[in-house]
Amino acid sequence: MELLFPLLILALLVPMFLGIRRQKKEMAKTAELQDSLSVGDRVMTTAGLYGTVEALGESTVDLEIAPGVVSTWSRMVIRELVTEDADDLDDDDDVDESDNADVNGHADTPGDGAATTLEETPEQTQRRLDKE
Repeated sequence: MELLFPLLILALLVPMFLGIRRQKKEMAKTAELQDSLSVGDRVMTTAGLYGTVEALGESTVDLEIAPGVVSTWSRMVIRELVTEDADDLDDDDDVDESDNADVNGHADTPGDGAATTLEETPEQTQRRLDKE
């Protein structure tokens, strides 16, 4: 019975200690990332905003969030570097304009009043399923 109280205290303190230790490691990793930023890096903020680093200050970073739109943020809000896979970039080039053509061979555009139906060829469906 005398050992029950110290074991209870130990059982509560060990998980707390491990949680604090993990949190410190993640904070150190984030601080290292924020210190290693360079102009041209693609980043995501804690708010989920994607941008490109345009300029760096001692405690601030200027992010281009749209072409010609630059805003200033604290370095502390940078959550992660964004890397784009080469596969994602190649898939955008594979889009064929004839895939969007109607029966008469005219391409549907958003402004032509035609209802847009998205139909895939069997090859496109297979490519999409292979990626997932």
